[in-house]
Amino acid sequence: MRREVRYGLIGGAVALVVGGVGGYTLLGGSGDGDQAQEVRAARDGKPGDAAPEVKSGPLSAEEVTGTAGKFLDAWRAGAADKAAALTDDAKAAAVGLAAYPKQTHFTDLKLTPGKATGDKVAYTVAAQISYKNLKAPVSYGTSLTVKRDKETGEPRIAWAPSILHPKLGKGDVLRTGEAEAPPIKAVDRNGAELTKEAHPALAGVLDSLRDKYGKKTDGKPGVELSVHRARGDKATQQPDETLKVLSKGTPGTLKTTLDAKVQAAAEKAVKGKPKASAVALKPSTGEILAIANSPEKGFNTATQGSLAPGSTMKIVTASMLIDKGLTAPGKPHPCEKFVTVGGWKFQNLNKTEIKDGTFAQSFAASCNNAFISMAPKLADDDLTKQARDVFGIGLNWQTGIPTFDGAVPVQSDAQMAASLIGQGGVRMNPLTVASVAATVQNGGFHQPYIVAPSLDGRALAKAPRAMKPDTASAVKSLMKLTATSGTAAEAMSGLSGDIGAKTGSAEVDGQEKPNAWFTAYRGDIAAAAVVPASGHGGSNAGPVVRSILSAG
Repeated sequence: MRREVRYGLIGGAVALVVGGVGGYTLLGGSGDGDQAQEVRAARDGKPGDAAPEVKSGPLSAEEVTGTAGKFLDAWRAGAADKAAALTDDAKAAAVGLAAYPKQTHFTDLKLTPGKATGDKVAYTVAAQISYKNLKAPVSYGTSLTVKRDKETGEPRIAWAPSILHPKLGKGDVLRTGEAEAPPIKAVDRNGAELTKEAHPALAGVLDSLRDKYGKKTDGKPGVELSVHRARGDKATQQPDETLKVLSKGTPGTLKTTLDAKVQAAAEKAVKGKPKASAVALKPSTGEILAIANSPEKGFNTATQGSLAPGSTMKIVTASMLIDKGLTAPGKPHPCEKFVTVGGWKFQNLNKTEIKDGTFAQSFAASCNNAFISMAPKLADDDLTKQARDVFGIGLNWQTGIPTFDGAVPVQSDAQMAASLIGQGGVRMNPLTVASVAATVQNGGFHQPYIVAPSLDGRALAKAPRAMKPDTASAVKSLMKLTATSGTAAEAMSGLSGDIGAKTGSAEVDGQEKPNAWFTAYRGDIAAAAVVPASGHGGSNAGPVVRSILSAG
């Protein structure tokens, strides 16, 4: 069977909804039909004296350009407090504006506004950087937004760090000085240099590696204008970014686990797709072989994304069901057209069913209700434990770069049933999904990493237990069947050897087409890819993974 049966909900007694709470103010009128009137207290307490009316409504063009002009003039003159008083957050603005020249070492500041577009005014910042005996010009564009203060009605600048530089976020600092880490010469597992020019998809990864390991090389830092990122959770941490080099440092060599050939294949496979991400791993060790995203710049979804993995999660679910003795590949395991759990009635895509099939057939066809129907036989935390204890999901991986290591929360009733097919609260990315496939191929979990732990003595995460040998063999047989005659067969056609695969389609609220997922292994290489809002996993994400496996 080469169909993938989608997840669906068709009503029920339990509402799985996240919503907001709104408020209403009712102003009552008099009994004779007069309109409701707003009563204002007189400022001097005299009867009949009303407070001045507060302006409301859209800002005029004069208010926008006038306020922006006053702000930029005060900033340019070095009057931080005066400029800050024109914003909606005078305290934060005063701190940011006062620190700006000290941290950047900018002199001869020029701020040139452009034409306003609605409430937004773009402008150019030009200055001279003067740091010790080094001088260099700098210029960039950014913008500000003017809004009306609700209490006073006056126009105010909506304060944001991006007013100082477009790449600044909350807690980030724009600074000139000796770099916090030397530049690095990153090389792949075979010693080939990995540059941003040759591998633009690695730009953010290389910056993260420099942040963490630059000081552990024999390099020497130079002087740079850079964005120093606020330090936060590793799942969302972004690397520092060099904007201008005033004096070059000496690069230190850093060896990675990447494979330039596989990396190039991954980049080519995702290129041209509006959004796509992929990761390749070496199952026998956990070494990361490739990381690719499209677009190349921006958030690293491949290793930091948090997305519902859809039916690729059935790999974990199948291992749990087999471990518990609830099913087996050859055991009769029908996939019913409808299943009700926790008051919700689930249906397969197009109301299809597999009446007299085995579990292997349901897995290969990715029939959802074969898995959802098992929910009443499971404890709420069974899937969470299996994902963590066997597949290492959420064990705080120390890969060498910022990563989101997956989440399989404890859920109940309909949400728990949905999590069995990678919906509900389950969240993954190509790194974690590739690791799931790698764990099956290897027979046990190896935490992914991109730099050898011996470099900094960090401890890699270890799964508390392994799948039972019979379970591992059974899941491999399920993935092989899927790759040869199931939903993954078209993408895997022609690949020989030790192969296995699983497709996935994850539905997202408000999105017409589901996110397409695909994960597979071939010999000692495993890979996973997601192509958001594209449809079926086999036909959209499958070719990406196939290209990577072929290169490996």
